[in-house]
Amino acid sequence: MEYDFLIVGSGLFGSVCAHELNKKGKKVLVVDKRGHLGGNIYTENNDGIQVHKYGAHIFHTNDKYIWDYVNSFVEFNRFTNSPLANYEGKLFNLPFNMNTFYQLWGTKTPQEALDVINQQRKEIVAGPQNLEEQAISLVGRDIYEKLIKGYTEKQWGRACSELPAFIINRLPVRFTYDNNYFSDRYQGIPIGGYTKLIECMLDGIEVRLNVDFLKDKELLTKLAKEIIYTGPIDEFFDYQFGALEYRTLRFESETLPVENYQGNAVINFTERQIPYTRIIEHKHFDFVSTKHTVITKEYPSEWKLGDEPYYPVNDNKNMELFKQYRTLAKTKANVHFGGRLGEYKYLDMHLVIKSALNMVSEL
Repeated sequence: MEYDFLIVGSGLFGSVCAHELNKKGKKVLVVDKRGHLGGNIYTENNDGIQVHKYGAHIFHTNDKYIWDYVNSFVEFNRFTNSPLANYEGKLFNLPFNMNTFYQLWGTKTPQEALDVINQQRKEIVAGPQNLEEQAISLVGRDIYEKLIKGYTEKQWGRACSELPAFIINRLPVRFTYDNNYFSDRYQGIPIGGYTKLIECMLDGIEVRLNVDFLKDKELLTKLAKEIIYTGPIDEFFDYQFGALEYRTLRFESETLPVENYQGNAVINFTERQIPYTRIIEHKHFDFVSTKHTVITKEYPSEWKLGDEPYYPVNDNKNMELFKQYRTLAKTKANVHFGGRLGEYKYLDMHLVIKSALNMVSEL
Protein backbone atom coordinates (compact mmCIF):
# COMPACT_ATOMS: atom_id res chain seq x y z
CA MET A 1 0.00 0.00 0.00
CA GLU A 2 1.35 3.38 -1.06
CA TYR A 3 -0.36 5.55 1.58
CA ASP A 4 -1.19 5.45 5.26
CA PHE A 5 -4.45 7.35 4.69
CA LEU A 6 -6.74 7.95 1.74
CA ILE A 7 -9.05 10.89 2.40
CA VAL A 8 -12.17 11.14 0.25
CA GLY A 9 -13.21 14.77 -0.07
CA SER A 10 -11.18 17.99 0.11
CA GLY A 11 -13.75 19.95 2.08
CA LEU A 12 -13.05 21.35 5.52
CA PHE A 13 -13.28 18.03 7.38
CA GLY A 14 -11.07 16.14 4.95
CA SER A 15 -8.53 18.96 4.69
CA VAL A 16 -8.12 19.29 8.46
CA CYS A 17 -7.63 15.52 8.75
CA ALA A 18 -5.11 15.54 5.90
CA HIS A 19 -3.13 18.40 7.40
CA GLU A 20 -2.98 16.89 10.88
CA LEU A 21 -2.05 13.40 9.67
CA ASN A 22 0.62 14.79 7.35
CA LYS A 23 2.01 16.80 10.27
CA LYS A 24 2.31 13.55 12.22
CA GLY A 25 4.41 12.01 9.45
CA LYS A 26 1.68 9.99 7.77
CA LYS A 27 1.63 9.62 4.00
CA VAL A 28 -1.72 10.99 2.81
CA LEU A 29 -3.62 11.04 -0.49
CA VAL A 30 -6.69 13.26 -0.92
CA VAL A 31 -9.18 12.62 -3.74
CA ASP A 32 -12.17 14.72 -4.72
CA LYS A 33 -14.77 14.14 -7.44
CA ARG A 34 -15.06 17.87 -8.12
CA GLY A 35 -12.54 19.79 -10.18
CA HIS A 36 -11.58 22.08 -7.31
CA LEU A 37 -10.57 21.99 -3.65
CA GLY A 38 -12.68 23.01 -0.68
CA GLY A 39 -15.99 21.21 -1.07
CA ASN A 40 -18.89 23.56 -0.37
CA ILE A 41 -16.70 26.29 1.14
CA TYR A 42 -14.92 26.76 -2.20
CA THR A 43 -14.53 30.41 -3.23
CA GLU A 44 -13.78 31.49 -6.80
CA ASN A 45 -11.93 34.68 -7.69
CA ASN A 46 -13.99 36.92 -9.99
CA ASP A 47 -11.63 39.80 -10.84
CA GLY A 48 -10.87 40.40 -7.16
CA ILE A 49 -14.22 39.37 -5.67
CA GLN A 50 -14.22 36.07 -3.79
CA VAL A 51 -17.45 34.35 -4.84
CA HIS A 52 -18.92 31.78 -2.42
CA LYS A 53 -19.91 29.26 -5.09
CA TYR A 54 -22.07 27.07 -2.84
CA GLY A 55 -23.74 29.66 -0.63
CA ALA A 56 -22.56 32.03 2.07
CA HIS A 57 -20.12 30.64 4.64
CA ILE A 58 -19.39 32.79 7.68
CA PHE A 59 -16.98 31.47 10.27
CA HIS A 60 -18.01 32.01 13.89
CA THR A 61 -17.04 30.35 17.17
CA ASN A 62 -16.58 30.88 20.89
CA ASP A 63 -13.68 28.42 20.90
CA LYS A 64 -10.42 30.38 20.98
CA TYR A 65 -8.41 27.26 20.14
CA ILE A 66 -10.38 26.74 16.92
CA TRP A 67 -10.18 30.46 16.06
CA ASP A 68 -6.42 30.48 16.56
CA TYR A 69 -6.18 27.25 14.56
CA VAL A 70 -7.80 28.68 11.39
CA ASN A 71 -5.91 31.95 11.76
CA SER A 72 -2.64 29.99 11.80
CA PHE A 73 -3.23 29.26 8.09
CA VAL A 74 -4.67 32.56 6.84
CA GLU A 75 -5.71 35.89 8.29
CA PHE A 76 -9.43 36.39 8.91
CA ASN A 77 -11.21 39.72 8.57
CA ARG A 78 -13.69 41.16 11.09
CA PHE A 79 -16.85 40.52 9.07
CA THR A 80 -20.03 40.75 11.16
CA ASN A 81 -23.09 38.96 9.82
CA SER A 82 -25.99 41.45 9.85
CA PRO A 83 -28.53 40.19 7.31
CA LEU A 84 -31.70 42.02 6.32
CA ALA A 85 -35.15 40.68 5.50
CA ASN A 86 -37.20 42.05 2.62
CA TYR A 87 -40.97 41.66 3.00
CA GLU A 88 -43.20 43.37 0.45
CA GLY A 89 -40.42 45.84 -0.35
CA LYS A 90 -39.79 46.85 3.27
CA LEU A 91 -36.52 46.01 5.02
CA PHE A 92 -36.23 44.58 8.51
CA ASN A 93 -33.13 43.90 10.58
CA LEU A 94 -32.12 40.37 11.51
CA PRO A 95 -31.83 38.63 13.89
CA PHE A 96 -35.04 39.70 15.61
CA ASN A 97 -34.02 42.57 17.89
CA MET A 98 -35.14 46.01 19.02
CA ASN A 99 -34.51 47.44 15.55
CA THR A 100 -36.86 44.81 14.06
CA PHE A 101 -39.52 45.48 16.68
CA TYR A 102 -39.34 49.24 16.05
CA GLN A 103 -39.67 48.67 12.30
CA LEU A 104 -42.73 46.46 12.87
CA TRP A 105 -44.57 48.18 15.70
CA GLY A 106 -42.77 51.44 16.55
CA THR A 107 -41.85 50.12 20.00
CA LYS A 108 -38.81 51.84 21.50
CA THR A 109 -38.17 50.04 24.78
CA PRO A 110 -37.67 46.33 25.54
CA GLN A 111 -40.77 46.29 27.73
CA GLU A 112 -42.96 47.76 24.98
CA ALA A 113 -41.74 45.13 22.52
CA LEU A 114 -42.14 42.33 25.06
CA ASP A 115 -45.70 43.44 25.80
CA VAL A 116 -46.62 43.10 22.10
CA ILE A 117 -44.95 39.70 21.77
CA ASN A 118 -46.48 38.38 25.00
CA GLN A 119 -49.96 39.41 23.83
CA GLN A 120 -49.48 37.55 20.53
CA ARG A 121 -47.98 34.48 22.20
CA LYS A 122 -51.24 33.83 24.02
CA GLU A 123 -52.83 32.09 21.04
CA ILE A 124 -50.59 29.07 21.69
CA VAL A 125 -52.09 27.60 24.85
CA ALA A 126 -50.50 24.13 24.81
CA GLY A 127 -46.96 23.03 24.05
CA PRO A 128 -45.95 23.78 20.42
CA GLN A 129 -46.60 20.77 18.18
CA ASN A 130 -44.99 22.08 14.97
CA LEU A 131 -42.78 24.84 13.64
CA GLU A 132 -45.64 27.29 13.17
CA GLU A 133 -46.76 26.99 16.79
CA GLN A 134 -43.16 27.09 18.01
CA ALA A 135 -42.47 30.32 16.10
CA ILE A 136 -45.62 32.03 17.38
CA SER A 137 -44.84 30.93 20.93
CA LEU A 138 -41.37 32.50 20.60
CA VAL A 139 -42.01 35.78 18.73
CA GLY A 140 -45.74 36.14 18.09
CA ARG A 141 -47.96 36.10 15.03
CA ASP A 142 -46.68 39.28 13.26
CA ILE A 143 -43.04 38.21 13.02
CA TYR A 144 -44.03 34.67 12.13
CA GLU A 145 -46.28 35.75 9.23
CA LYS A 146 -43.92 38.38 7.78
CA LEU A 147 -40.41 37.13 8.47
CA ILE A 148 -40.53 33.37 9.15
CA LYS A 149 -43.40 31.60 7.39
CA GLY A 150 -42.68 32.21 3.70
CA TYR A 151 -38.91 31.91 4.01
CA THR A 152 -39.10 28.65 5.97
CA GLU A 153 -41.67 27.07 3.65
CA LYS A 154 -39.45 27.88 0.66
CA GLN A 155 -36.41 26.50 2.45
CA TRP A 156 -38.02 23.18 3.38
CA GLY A 157 -40.69 22.82 0.68
CA ARG A 158 -43.39 22.10 3.26
CA ALA A 159 -45.96 24.06 5.25
CA CYS A 160 -44.69 25.27 8.62
CA SER A 161 -47.55 23.39 10.25
CA GLU A 162 -46.02 20.16 8.87
CA LEU A 163 -42.45 20.85 10.03
CA PRO A 164 -41.07 19.80 13.44
CA ALA A 165 -40.77 22.50 16.09
CA PHE A 166 -37.08 21.82 16.81
CA ILE A 167 -35.96 23.39 13.50
CA ILE A 168 -36.21 26.87 15.03
CA ASN A 169 -35.31 26.06 18.63
CA ARG A 170 -32.21 28.26 18.23
CA LEU A 171 -34.10 31.24 16.80
CA PRO A 172 -32.21 34.31 18.10
CA VAL A 173 -34.46 36.94 19.74
CA ARG A 174 -32.83 39.93 21.43
CA PHE A 175 -34.23 42.86 23.34
CA THR A 176 -31.24 45.05 22.45
CA TYR A 177 -30.43 47.14 19.37
CA ASP A 178 -27.90 44.57 18.13
CA ASN A 179 -27.89 43.44 14.49
CA ASN A 180 -25.02 40.96 14.91
CA TYR A 181 -26.62 37.65 13.92
CA PHE A 182 -24.14 35.49 15.81
CA SER A 183 -23.39 35.96 19.47
CA ASP A 184 -20.02 34.17 19.17
CA ARG A 185 -16.92 36.00 20.35
CA TYR A 186 -14.95 35.29 17.15
CA GLN A 187 -16.34 35.89 13.69
CA GLY A 188 -14.91 36.54 10.25
CA ILE A 189 -14.04 35.35 6.76
CA PRO A 190 -10.60 34.43 5.38
CA ILE A 191 -9.00 37.35 3.58
CA GLY A 192 -8.60 36.08 0.05
CA GLY A 193 -11.35 33.46 0.40
CA TYR A 194 -11.85 29.97 1.81
CA THR A 195 -10.02 28.30 -1.05
CA LYS A 196 -6.85 29.96 0.20
CA LEU A 197 -7.47 28.42 3.65
CA ILE A 198 -7.86 24.92 2.15
CA GLU A 199 -4.79 25.34 -0.07
CA CYS A 200 -2.71 26.18 3.00
CA MET A 201 -4.05 23.15 4.86
CA LEU A 202 -3.21 20.84 1.95
CA ASP A 203 0.20 22.33 1.21
CA GLY A 204 2.67 19.50 0.51
CA ILE A 205 -0.07 16.83 0.34
CA GLU A 206 -0.90 14.88 -2.82
CA VAL A 207 -4.37 15.75 -4.13
CA ARG A 208 -6.16 14.22 -7.10
CA LEU A 209 -9.19 16.09 -8.42
CA ASN A 210 -11.96 14.79 -10.70
CA VAL A 211 -11.67 11.37 -9.03
CA ASP A 212 -14.95 9.68 -8.08
CA PHE A 213 -14.00 7.36 -5.23
CA LEU A 214 -17.17 5.29 -5.41
CA LYS A 215 -16.68 4.53 -9.10
CA ASP A 216 -13.14 3.30 -8.45
CA LYS A 217 -13.64 2.09 -4.88
CA GLU A 218 -11.98 -1.29 -5.33
CA LEU A 219 -8.83 0.15 -6.90
CA LEU A 220 -8.50 3.19 -4.61
CA THR A 221 -9.14 1.20 -1.44
CA LYS A 222 -6.03 -0.86 -2.17
CA LEU A 223 -3.84 2.25 -2.08
CA ALA A 224 -4.09 2.99 1.64
CA LYS A 225 -4.25 1.27 5.02
CA GLU A 226 -7.00 3.57 6.32
CA ILE A 227 -9.75 5.58 4.63
CA ILE A 228 -11.45 8.74 5.85
CA TYR A 229 -14.68 9.13 3.90
CA THR A 230 -16.57 12.46 3.91
CA GLY A 231 -19.21 11.70 1.28
CA PRO A 232 -22.80 10.54 1.83
CA ILE A 233 -22.76 7.51 4.14
CA ASP A 234 -25.76 5.89 2.43
CA GLU A 235 -24.13 6.18 -1.01
CA PHE A 236 -21.00 4.43 0.31
CA PHE A 237 -23.16 1.41 1.11
CA ASP A 238 -25.05 1.56 -2.22
CA TYR A 239 -28.24 2.77 -0.50
CA GLN A 240 -28.91 -0.75 0.75
CA PHE A 241 -31.35 0.47 3.41
CA GLY A 242 -32.72 3.28 1.23
CA ALA A 243 -31.63 6.86 0.50
CA LEU A 244 -31.33 9.49 3.22
CA GLU A 245 -33.19 12.70 2.35
CA TYR A 246 -31.81 16.22 1.91
CA ARG A 247 -32.84 19.62 0.66
CA THR A 248 -30.81 20.94 -2.24
CA LEU A 249 -30.07 24.41 -3.60
CA ARG A 250 -29.78 25.97 -7.04
CA PHE A 251 -27.65 29.07 -7.48
CA GLU A 252 -28.06 31.78 -10.10
CA SER A 253 -25.14 34.22 -10.20
CA GLU A 254 -24.79 37.47 -12.15
CA THR A 255 -21.88 39.84 -12.68
CA LEU A 256 -23.27 43.38 -12.71
CA PRO A 257 -21.56 46.57 -13.97
CA VAL A 258 -22.21 48.46 -10.71
CA GLU A 259 -19.96 48.95 -7.68
CA ASN A 260 -22.65 48.18 -5.11
CA TYR A 261 -25.94 46.40 -5.78
CA GLN A 262 -27.70 46.02 -2.42
CA GLY A 263 -25.32 47.45 0.19
CA ASN A 264 -25.29 44.29 2.31
CA ALA A 265 -23.85 40.79 2.04
CA VAL A 266 -27.17 38.97 2.62
CA ILE A 267 -30.79 40.00 2.12
CA ASN A 268 -33.50 37.39 2.77
CA PHE A 269 -36.74 37.50 0.80
CA THR A 270 -39.46 36.22 3.09
CA GLU A 271 -42.52 36.23 0.82
CA ARG A 272 -43.60 32.77 -0.31
CA GLN A 273 -44.30 33.84 -3.90
CA ILE A 274 -40.72 35.02 -4.48
CA PRO A 275 -39.00 31.75 -5.46
CA TYR A 276 -35.52 32.47 -4.07
CA THR A 277 -34.77 32.74 -0.37
CA ARG A 278 -31.99 35.30 -0.49
CA ILE A 279 -29.62 37.39 -2.56
CA ILE A 280 -25.95 37.33 -1.66
CA GLU A 281 -23.61 40.14 -2.77
CA HIS A 282 -20.21 38.54 -2.40
CA LYS A 283 -17.91 41.56 -2.26
CA HIS A 284 -19.38 42.60 1.11
CA PHE A 285 -18.03 39.44 2.80
CA ASP A 286 -14.43 40.50 2.21
CA PHE A 287 -14.77 43.97 0.76
CA VAL A 288 -12.75 44.96 -2.28
CA SER A 289 -13.06 48.11 -4.36
CA THR A 290 -14.12 47.05 -7.87
CA LYS A 291 -16.20 48.61 -10.65
CA HIS A 292 -18.36 45.49 -10.79
CA THR A 293 -20.18 43.25 -8.33
CA VAL A 294 -21.37 39.64 -8.23
CA ILE A 295 -24.74 38.59 -6.81
CA THR A 296 -26.21 35.13 -6.30
CA LYS A 297 -29.85 34.13 -5.83
CA GLU A 298 -30.50 30.91 -3.88
CA TYR A 299 -33.38 28.64 -4.87
CA PRO A 300 -34.14 25.72 -2.50
CA SER A 301 -35.73 22.63 -3.99
CA GLU A 302 -36.58 19.00 -3.37
CA TRP A 303 -33.57 16.70 -3.51
CA LYS A 304 -33.36 13.58 -5.65
CA LEU A 305 -30.54 11.12 -6.28
CA GLY A 306 -27.86 12.86 -8.31
CA ASP A 307 -28.54 16.32 -6.85
CA GLU A 308 -26.06 17.99 -4.54
CA PRO A 309 -27.09 17.26 -0.91
CA TYR A 310 -27.05 20.39 1.28
CA TYR A 311 -29.37 20.18 4.28
CA PRO A 312 -30.05 16.81 5.96
CA VAL A 313 -33.73 16.24 6.71
CA ASN A 314 -33.22 15.12 10.30
CA ASP A 315 -36.76 13.91 10.98
CA ASN A 316 -37.52 10.65 12.80
CA LYS A 317 -37.75 8.56 9.63
CA ASN A 318 -34.35 9.68 8.33
CA MET A 319 -32.64 9.45 11.69
CA GLU A 320 -33.79 5.83 12.08
CA LEU A 321 -32.39 5.13 8.63
CA PHE A 322 -29.11 6.85 9.48
CA LYS A 323 -28.75 4.70 12.62
CA GLN A 324 -28.80 1.60 10.42
CA TYR A 325 -25.99 2.99 8.27
CA ARG A 326 -24.01 4.09 11.32
CA THR A 327 -24.25 0.54 12.73
CA LEU A 328 -23.11 -0.87 9.39
CA ALA A 329 -20.23 1.63 9.26
CA LYS A 330 -18.85 0.24 12.53
CA THR A 331 -18.20 -3.05 10.75
CA LYS A 332 -15.71 -1.30 8.45
CA ALA A 333 -12.66 -1.28 10.69
CA ASN A 334 -10.42 0.68 8.34
CA VAL A 335 -13.03 3.18 7.04
CA HIS A 336 -13.89 6.24 9.11
CA PHE A 337 -16.90 8.42 8.32
CA GLY A 338 -16.93 12.14 9.07
CA GLY A 339 -18.21 15.55 8.05
CA ARG A 340 -21.69 16.79 7.24
CA LEU A 341 -22.50 13.96 4.82
CA GLY A 342 -20.66 11.19 6.62
CA GLU A 343 -22.38 12.06 9.91
CA TYR A 344 -25.70 13.13 8.29
CA LYS A 345 -25.71 16.26 10.41
CA TYR A 346 -25.72 19.98 9.65
CA LEU A 347 -22.54 21.28 11.25
CA ASP A 348 -21.19 24.81 11.57
CA MET A 349 -17.61 25.11 10.36
CA HIS A 350 -16.00 25.32 13.78
CA LEU A 351 -17.72 22.06 14.76
CA VAL A 352 -16.51 20.41 11.55
CA ILE A 353 -12.93 21.32 12.50
CA LYS A 354 -13.38 20.11 16.06
CA SER A 355 -14.85 16.83 14.85
CA ALA A 356 -11.95 16.33 12.42
CA LEU A 357 -9.35 17.05 15.11
CA ASN A 358 -11.08 14.55 17.42
CA MET A 359 -11.05 11.88 14.72
CA VAL A 360 -7.33 12.33 14.07
CA SER A 361 -6.64 12.21 17.81
CA GLU A 362 -8.58 8.93 18.12
CA LEU A 363 -6.86 7.42 15.09
